[in-house]
Amino acid sequence: MMTNTVDSAPGVQVASGRLRGRTDRGVAAFLGIPYAAPPFGARRMRPPEPPARWEGERRAADYGPTCPKGDDGLESAALFPEVVIPGEECLNLNVWTPDPGGSGLPVLVWLHGGMFTQGSGSVAGYRGTSFARDGVVCVTINYRLGAEGFLHLDDGTANLGLLDQIAALEWVQGNIAAFGGDPGRVTVAGQSAGAMSVVTLLAMPRARGLFRQAVAQSGAVAQTLTAEAAAGVASRLAESLGVAPTREAFGEVPVERLGRAASALLKEVQAASDPARWASLPFAPVVDGDTLPDHPLDALRKGAGSGVRLLAGWNRDDTRIGLVPTGMIDIVDEPILAAVVAALGAPGGTVERYRAARPGASSGDLLAAVTTDCFVRVPAIRVAEARLETGEADTWMYRFDHESPSFAGRLGAAHAVELPYVFDLLSEESSHALIGDEPPQVVADTAHGAWVRFVADGDPGWPRYDLAGRATALIDEGITVVDDPGGAERDVWTGRL
Repeated sequence: MMTNTVDSAPGVQVASGRLRGRTDRGVAAFLGIPYAAPPFGARRMRPPEPPARWEGERRAADYGPTCPKGDDGLESAALFPEVVIPGEECLNLNVWTPDPGGSGLPVLVWLHGGMFTQGSGSVAGYRGTSFARDGVVCVTINYRLGAEGFLHLDDGTANLGLLDQIAALEWVQGNIAAFGGDPGRVTVAGQSAGAMSVVTLLAMPRARGLFRQAVAQSGAVAQTLTAEAAAGVASRLAESLGVAPTREAFGEVPVERLGRAASALLKEVQAASDPARWASLPFAPVVDGDTLPDHPLDALRKGAGSGVRLLAGWNRDDTRIGLVPTGMIDIVDEPILAAVVAALGAPGGTVERYRAARPGASSGDLLAAVTTDCFVRVPAIRVAEARLETGEADTWMYRFDHESPSFAGRLGAAHAVELPYVFDLLSEESSHALIGDEPPQVVADTAHGAWVRFVADGDPGWPRYDLAGRATALIDEGITVVDDPGGAERDVWTGRL
């Protein structure tokens, strides 16, 4: 393995000053670059502002501070190691490039997941070296989380975390040419909350023109909050803190205390016995009428983002990530299964339809299949369908099928299992709890190769999605294209999601 060095990396000039990066596994990396001013003091819980200029050459060889976040406290958290780096200059990004002296290279901008309360662009599993190795300039970013980024107070300021993402994309437009990238060939991509962000950005007027393509992995628009619901979250949070539900009052609460209170609210939702609330997050994009004028699906049906190519999909067993590590999958019996399915609004006969396609499946296995469709798969399909109403939007769909051997093989193709394969970072030990100690390189070659083709050429290598065939690529050691996989189960949700 090549040693990382600073001296061998070239310098680059961006709008704020000169940078000196490092060599990271054979490619040039520039880390911790501020794209906006520190969001503290007078700027706390306010829209992002441009970063300050610096004199001389700034060292960009280490990751910068991470955005404040709480502790999610979930059993599955051990599968997703968090990075915490102190400091106020947390609105920063990282760039890996195959050729800082080049030009015209395709660009991938990655938005991390984490329920809008966790994550950062410096997670080891998001390192952009393999994309850069294969000719793509890769950018990962931080954005504000939890109450700092998504608290809605109905006071004319909303969706700060999304505005941070837009500020980062604007920075890319203005500066990525210095790293060999083409600002006209930008793909924005994300997984889970990052994917929800991607779809929401498609609907946001302020994001128009900032990217040409998009990738949404296991996340759509099911988490979008109405202004009324989001204001209710703010009231509950204010009550728990003993403060008034105003921006000024929240701004006086120490960052760490606000983060803990936001995490407690998330845990309350996650622990709710009402399964209809499982799909709700207290901090998420809000339809505020300004930054996000319409619900994303409504905006897509009206043609928003129709000129942006979209690759979207899900993992076959997405919700097993919350059922297997916790042991809940073994607690589910027939009465629990029936109650949850009914609470989700599915019609009579739904359990029987899912069981017919899965002979011998346990009640817990059936619950995983139903909730994966309800919370992840069908919302992704609804995005594709909304785009197709314009008759112009190019969309490709996939399902990631490779099963993890973790938890005695019971985890399956769960949420986030695709990430090490998409990033082709199988040697990253922090991901082995999720995908096992000997993940097959052929799966990474398949998944990563498809993503590179899409980012570079605008086509992942299989037919576009349409309502006639619903062509979907099933990704494992190879790619198998199937028309409308699981169509009988998809029909269950017609008119309900």
